[in-house]
Amino acid sequence: MQINLTKEKLKSGSPAFGAIIHEYSPGTVELFGAIGYDFVMIDCEHGGMSVDQVENMVRGAEVFGITPIARIPNHDASTILRFLDRGVQGIIVPHINTRSQAEGVTEAARYHPEGCRGVGGGRAHDYGINTTRSESTKFVNDNILVIPMIEEVEAIKNVGEIALVEGVDVLHVAPGDLGQSMGNPPQSEIREAMDKVVPKIRGAGKWVGVGGNSPSDVERVSDLINLGANMITIAAQGLMKSGAESFRKSVENHLT
Repeated sequence: MQINLTKEKLKSGSPAFGAIIHEYSPGTVELFGAIGYDFVMIDCEHGGMSVDQVENMVRGAEVFGITPIARIPNHDASTILRFLDRGVQGIIVPHINTRSQAEGVTEAARYHPEGCRGVGGGRAHDYGINTTRSESTKFVNDNILVIPMIEEVEAIKNVGEIALVEGVDVLHVAPGDLGQSMGNPPQSEIREAMDKVVPKIRGAGKWVGVGGNSPSDVERVSDLINLGANMITIAAQGLMKSGAESFRKSVENHLT
């Protein structure tokens, strides 16, 4: 069992940066750990990784000191259990629109007395070696990050109630599906909605994650952090594309 370094960083008041990985690639996890990123979002909502593959990506994260977080495909209790038992230290749960849905997520993700997650003795508990059941369940509860996604108009309307749920650590605002839920308005309207909801969540005492960020739009990311965002996610492919293009252009400019 390992301390959740991203949760510790959030407690310190510093923003945490994470790369979204959409395909099976333990090496990419390790790379971002070596670079010094705080967490990886292993995307199993849009990506096709199996739980066995997720477990291997978690192993890479553990070796390189980066927090493994999975975006899971749904908020069924059985899905939450299967991913957490593979050792991920956080779950990002899509399309949470009501307080009752958020309560169901945190109950499924946390052990007694904070929830009703089924107890297994596998890798999430160091296979029960040199620890007791009560010690390991408390450690897991203390180190997990439970992260419902706010990505629909209904969720925006209910965000105050959702933020009251004990055991929810972060609310992750996703502009892509939020914009679709709003009827695909101009980008400025989606940004305006995010600019209102981010400080509202922080004011309710929860950390805020924000997605849909571009590596080239540093100003926007900085604005979101200044509004209260704590967890910044950017697609790994976008980050690598940005770095590759920057290198090529720098060399070409140097030669001219």
